[in-house]
Amino acid sequence: MTLYAKQVWGTPVVDEATIAKYKKNDTEADIQEYTIDTYEYLQGEMLELYELLRHRILNLDASVREEYKKLYIAFKTTTNFVDIVPQKSRLRLSINIPFSEINDPKGLCKDVTNMGRWGNGDVEVGISSADQIEDIMFLIRQSFEWQMEG
Repeated sequence: MTLYAKQVWGTPVVDEATIAKYKKNDTEADIQEYTIDTYEYLQGEMLELYELLRHRILNLDASVREEYKKLYIAFKTTTNFVDIVPQKSRLRLSINIPFSEINDPKGLCKDVTNMGRWGNGDVEVGISSADQIEDIMFLIRQSFEWQMEG
């Protein structure tokens, strides 16, 4: 069959110009810019809540920066200390500190060690209203300080 196919179609002639025409340009294809508008659920009340939380996180230290990723928003210094996944009715936070190290007197955190979630960290917590910001910032601050000490 292969011999017959070669007789019918022949061997393709491929030159560098043809290869270049169809070759994927890695630098163009792999680099994607994300913005706040990337996240479907960051609108209305969730956007307002995000902006309040964002302001508080960025005020932790001058070294804190925000990066928009495909599936979450990262807040980092040398590495991510909290990642935010916008959801329909809440913001899901991945706090990058071992679950055994978090001081969570109100029992808000969930241990997601080895669960394969978007974001970095073993601690997950959700926030759905502005009156939770103080409690959430207490947890985020612990991760920030843990990262800065490490």
